[in-house]
Amino acid sequence: MTEHSKNHDWLALTVEEPLEPGLPICDPHHHLWDRRAGRVAPRYLLDEVLEDAGAGHNVVSTVFIECGAMLKTDGPEALRPVGETEFVNGIAAMSASGLYGKTRIAAGIIGTASLRMGSAVGAVLDAQIAAGGGRFRGIRLGAAWDPDPSIPNHRTVPPEHLFLRDDFRAGFAQLAPRQLTFEAWCYHRQIPDVTALARAYPGTTIILNHFGGPLGIGPYAGKEK
Repeated sequence: MTEHSKNHDWLALTVEEPLEPGLPICDPHHHLWDRRAGRVAPRYLLDEVLEDAGAGHNVVSTVFIECGAMLKTDGPEALRPVGETEFVNGIAAMSASGLYGKTRIAAGIIGTASLRMGSAVGAVLDAQIAAGGGRFRGIRLGAAWDPDPSIPNHRTVPPEHLFLRDDFRAGFAQLAPRQLTFEAWCYHRQIPDVTALARAYPGTTIILNHFGGPLGIGPYAGKEK
């Protein structure tokens, strides 16, 4: 049974008709989880994402983005994120059976790995690729950081200027040989760091998440520039 969050209640206040209901769409960013938290649906798995995907648009496929769900609880810590990929690949396999409709959920999977491991992260990336069953496309790493204590930093507690660090870049260099993309989750004041990273590694595709993380709280409240 789908249990809706406060976000669903807010979205239900406005109903809009699809502008182009026949246009094939790949939803490039969603999560899957089964957990309790105050601001999100406690359960968002295959049934729930299919309900949203079938709300009127022609969503033919989706891409899962890592969110720290279903990590392994044992084994080497560096390999624990592989559990999330295994979990999502199982849901993707269910969807690919065709028993749940035309939409292929998690046709692409974006996982995570600690690129600060340097070149040693290659073994983790290979494990992620193997766990993805042909669906693994890249990794996301949270770098959202701000010096103001009123701004919540990413749950992984990244250091300032993560994308400029030598250890991070040594790990980042392992992506292109494996044809993996990189999803950058940061705040707007860190976009220059993403730009510098892209210029240093032009052969790696970088996707900037959430419009570059524009902030409108704390010291940024009321500021448009």
